[in-house]
Amino acid sequence: MQPVVAFQGIHGANSENAIFQHFGADNVTTYPCSDLDTLFQAIHEDTVTSALLPVENAFAGAVRGAYELLMDYDLRIQAEVILHVHHALMSLDGTKLEDLTTVRSHPQALAQCDRFLQRHKLTPVSWYDTAGAAKDLSTERTEGVGAIATTRAAEIYGLTVLEEEIEDVTFNFTRFFLLGHTDPEPGEYNKTSLVFATRNLPSALYDCLGLFAEYNINLTKIESRPRRNRPWEPVFHVDFEGHWKESHVQSALTGLLQRASFVKMLGSYPAVKTNSVGI
Repeated sequence: MQPVVAFQGIHGANSENAIFQHFGADNVTTYPCSDLDTLFQAIHEDTVTSALLPVENAFAGAVRGAYELLMDYDLRIQAEVILHVHHALMSLDGTKLEDLTTVRSHPQALAQCDRFLQRHKLTPVSWYDTAGAAKDLSTERTEGVGAIATTRAAEIYGLTVLEEEIEDVTFNFTRFFLLGHTDPEPGEYNKTSLVFATRNLPSALYDCLGLFAEYNINLTKIESRPRRNRPWEPVFHVDFEGHWKESHVQSALTGLLQRASFVKMLGSYPAVKTNSVGI
């Protein structure tokens, strides 16, 4: 049976492209969700077998709400997926670039194409989704309006691509977590993601992070975020190289459990070496 994977957006979204990149377009069924809350509910209720969650963009930073939802649900990261995002400008058949006055898309996509929009004197209009902007334009048939989405969205919704790869920077990569209910087997290269909070003591964060250096573990990400149920007490999201089954990682985790006030494991999973995708 093919896996059924939830994603935020509608058919033609970048998240769906990332699913096809990971599984192969013929090997998976995709399940669109209107927002991230619906995505988490779909996998929590076993409507789908897994879900693809966008967590950060190399240009725009962390995806709002993603890490908070990871805290709320008891899921495991199955794999890391990194998609090289390309944006295309599209409009109704017969429309030329000089005919456009406004362009719709998700706020992050608009931000990633800001210089292009300014150069062509196009007014950005925020939309709920990139592919949604394409679909709505094809339905409304509004003259003088373009959409920024994937070229596949243009194909799906019958729009004409006016310009491809209009993003301002070449390093426009988005990182995703494939989420499921079980722990995956280790891969050739692995990462572990977890969340922890420190006690309210001098050097508490230093003592926790020092464990990774002590056991020669390379941190690839650390980010502090507000703890929603305890104002002014942050939690720290950490990614590091290695798998929890490795003895030195187990030693570091044992020490962290003793020093931190709270630890939640998000998963140990096969990861992508950034130099393999041109980052």
